[in-house]
Amino acid sequence: MTAFAPDWLYLREPADAAARAAELLEPLRAHLPEGEDVVIRDLGCGTGSLGRWLAARLPGTQHWILHDHDTELLTRAKASLPATALDGSPVDVVAEQRDVTALRAADLAGTSLVTASALLDLLTRDEVTTLATAIAEAGCAALLMLSVTGVVELSPADPLDSAIAAAFNAHQRRLTGGRRLLGPNAVDVAATAFGRLGATVVRGHSAWRLGPDQAELQARWLEGWVGAAVEQLPELRPVADVYLQRRLEMARAGELHAVIHHGDLLVLPPSMEAAA
Repeated sequence: MTAFAPDWLYLREPADAAARAAELLEPLRAHLPEGEDVVIRDLGCGTGSLGRWLAARLPGTQHWILHDHDTELLTRAKASLPATALDGSPVDVVAEQRDVTALRAADLAGTSLVTASALLDLLTRDEVTTLATAIAEAGCAALLMLSVTGVVELSPADPLDSAIAAAFNAHQRRLTGGRRLLGPNAVDVAATAFGRLGATVVRGHSAWRLGPDQAELQARWLEGWVGAAVEQLPELRPVADVYLQRRLEMARAGELHAVIHHGDLLVLPPSMEAAA
């Protein structure tokens, strides 16, 4: 799994929060059992940004179990979730260092909701299918947010935008360590996998909309976006270096607008009546 620096995760958190498909919360609240404690497992929790966003938007007593491979991130996340839910009920948190791709239905026993943010696109087709199977067999709901879809809109446009985007998307689908990552295909693959297992899948659209007041995030994103494109297609470097400097100057001058598209999924298990 890819490691992410805490400063990058904190920098992107406001954009993540603004982008998340909040319309998925109403059907999720309707699904969760009223008056019962809720157990939530956050996979690849990072610094805990999804928990900070979600815990205060759900009612009832919540028991969060945070999963990540990075102990520093787990420590930060565990200490930062809100102490109370939407209705003032208590929220408690524990952290577990583990490989989220190894989770199976037995590991999810007693879990009400599985959450993840910016995770699916880092997985392979087999890993997503296995995770979907574990969630479905355990009868959990899932809220899987902010997976890249490969669509980027920059304004004003530049002739090199499409070439950089294509190389970046190929990098997101790269073969690494014997694993073929899903990248922009992740949302469709996950939705299909859950649908085949009989779950109800509700899609949401979550786009970063970065304006001139987010120049620092624009710059960091541009550096990563162009850097990955060049890593995938080294022959782009001469023109990509000039392109990056041009775009960074626009960001610093407050002239750049960027929309980076993502997809969210709410997965609800089949009802007991339907299963019977």
